[in-house]
Amino acid sequence: MMYSKQAKHFHKIPLSILDLAPITEGGTVRESFKNSTELAQHAEKWGFNRYWLAEHHNMPGIASSATSVLIGHIAGATTTIRVGSGGIMLPNHAPLVIAEQFGTLESIYPGRIDLGLGRAPGTDQATSYALRRTLNSSPEEFPQQVAELQHYFKDVPTARVKAYPGQGLNIPIWLLGSSGFSARLSAQKGLPFSFASHFSPDYTLPALKLYRENFQPSEVLQKPYAMVGVNVIAADTEERAKWLATSQQQQFLSLGRGEPTPLKAPVEDINEIASSYEQAALQKSLDPRTTIIGTKDTVKEKLQQFQEETNADEIIISSQIFYQEDRLRSYEIIAELMK
Repeated sequence: MMYSKQAKHFHKIPLSILDLAPITEGGTVRESFKNSTELAQHAEKWGFNRYWLAEHHNMPGIASSATSVLIGHIAGATTTIRVGSGGIMLPNHAPLVIAEQFGTLESIYPGRIDLGLGRAPGTDQATSYALRRTLNSSPEEFPQQVAELQHYFKDVPTARVKAYPGQGLNIPIWLLGSSGFSARLSAQKGLPFSFASHFSPDYTLPALKLYRENFQPSEVLQKPYAMVGVNVIAADTEERAKWLATSQQQQFLSLGRGEPTPLKAPVEDINEIASSYEQAALQKSLDPRTTIIGTKDTVKEKLQQFQEETNADEIIISSQIFYQEDRLRSYEIIAELMK
């Protein structure tokens, strides 16, 4: 399925950043937060639209588990860029707590906070139990949880339970997904939708088609608005970009082996540490359509191609890069494409 007949000009759609706050091997969480703050400040200067942080737990290479707290830190270190969650895994939380947290953030940083919601746990079953104290809450209850959360943001004088702060605040809610479930729910609720193309490339076009064909206008959105995720590793030479990309490849290998690690330094040849089966799995998960590795010209060509295929309204970019100076340079190269 192609959407290229209505494709938008690449330089006119917003580009955003998804930050997993990577903890590097030999590094510290404090350094991770310092690096994320530095990246967000540069992203604001370079013209990126929003800066999102993702909720993961029990991951030694990801520091953004207390997502709301880190959003507040990043928003406080910037002045104009939108800051939000990509996303909050709602089944892990009482909707009232999220309403209060994001009501607090919106009250401190008005007009700059996004609330992206996912229905996956963002962790393993044991950690899910530790977070929730019970596994009675399931992803199947996600629609009811979203409705409850939306209720807390409305000004309902007769409600017995109210979110202070939160009630009456206009905080954009996004639904995130890697399958058709959230695509259909976003459409039914008339909400913006963000698809995780960067790790679920094969379902991208079917999910976007489902979202657009079933979209029902709402008081917050009159027509569909779709953002897609892409991995980008950009550098001044193809060789360095490919070398830097081996850090993310090692991260996927460790997850596939059930042994997550901090983000590792690049290696000369990923095939020396991956079996043939793992190499095939890497190729499938880090599909070249949505994991773009190379120089400015390569990135521009492949981002343009993906935008034309998806007719995305916005692209959010994840870059798992070991060295901070290379991570900054990668996003600087991407920013040059917006000029």
